[in-house]
Amino acid sequence: MISDVLASAKEKMTQSIEVAKDDFQTVSAGRANPALFQRLNVEYYGSPTPLVQLASFQQPDARTLVITPFDKTALKDIERAIVAAPHLGVSPSNDGNIVRVVMPELTEDRRKDYVKIVKDKAEQARVAVRNVRRQAMTDLEKLKGEVGDDEISRAEKELEGNTKQAIDGIDEALKKKESELLEV
Repeated sequence: MISDVLASAKEKMTQSIEVAKDDFQTVSAGRANPALFQRLNVEYYGSPTPLVQLASFQQPDARTLVITPFDKTALKDIERAIVAAPHLGVSPSNDGNIVRVVMPELTEDRRKDYVKIVKDKAEQARVAVRNVRRQAMTDLEKLKGEVGDDEISRAEKELEGNTKQAIDGIDEALKKKESELLEV
């Protein structure tokens, strides 16, 4: 039973790290990348729909991304969603068939803003890991009558080690993304 609690907690912590890394990819480093639009939702026929389900992406050069909608009636909605996305900071152009997005050169201030966004995403991931730890500790407390105190104590130490490892993984990904953003 203790091993089930620990395995579940470790899996959830690993998922938190992966989500954080995916979130970091949605922040631009000055290059056009379809991953920037991965989490962007478009209001399509009254319901939020992921942009990746509505269009295909092509990258003709390092800073340009061409978005071709599968349904031409969604063109204005796609354009509106891109303009409204705070993490992109771009103004798309629409020629009636495609949406062309040119990523601007990053200024020092914009780079610092992106670093703040990434740090916020990292903190959200750390909070998620701590919430997993808290839930696992609660589950271990419930087992006190059925299992010895020594076993629970060992499990809590292992849980703390897993938590530290997960937070270190998030911090490592944050440092990598931060250096990528500040690189000129």
